Amino acid sequence: MAKNKMTMAAASVFAALALSACQADPTPMDMDEQMDENMEENHENMEEQMDEQMGDEDGHMMDHSSSGEVPDGLQEAQDPTYPTGSQAIITTDHMSGMKDAEATIAGAYDTTVYAVSYTPEGGGEPVEDHKWVIHEELENAGGEPFQEGDEAVLDAEHMQGMDGVTATIDSAQQTTVYMVDFTATDSGEQVTNHKWVTEDELAPVE
Repeated sequence: MAKNKMTMAAASVFAALALSACQADPTPMDMDEQMDENMEENHENMEEQMDEQMGDEDGHMMDHSSSGEVPDGLQEAQDPTYPTGSQAIITTDHMSGMKDAEATIAGAYDTTVYAVSYTPEGGGEPVEDHKWVIHEELENAGGEPFQEGDEAVLDAEHMQGMDGVTATIDSAQQTTVYMVDFTATDSGEQVTNHKWVTEDELAPVE
């Protein structure tokens, strides 16, 4: 009887030690899963950082904010739909975090706005249909607006490699353009004096 009790006790101790060892040491599968999770998290963090650094949807670096200075000769709008100091909702997505942001109007101007295509100074991927450049941001613009297909030299620094290059006019329209302040909906970045948003890219605040 005593021998049986000792045998059972020894078996219990062995089982407890085996169970403890299983719980203490992670299985190879657990380690693989942990490594996969870490790699996925690092990848997501890198993507977020790249998105914050990139400008428009083409991946070109863009200066979201500006000093607020406007070109010589640019005329303030006399009766804009959205007066300076008022709020509006941005309905376009020129850049990440812009669409659906609530903007404060920093300036309203009547001019001709252009969508343009160009190759950045120093090379790089061509920029297609960039929106927007205004008439007063073209060198030797003169009094008459450019037409679709015309070429003009850019005198603006909305994006790196933009200033001084020759661009092709993709479209032109006479309208009111706005300089706006807003908080990016994705990153929380405070954007001030952003140039430019057209009147049809804004909506009233409900």
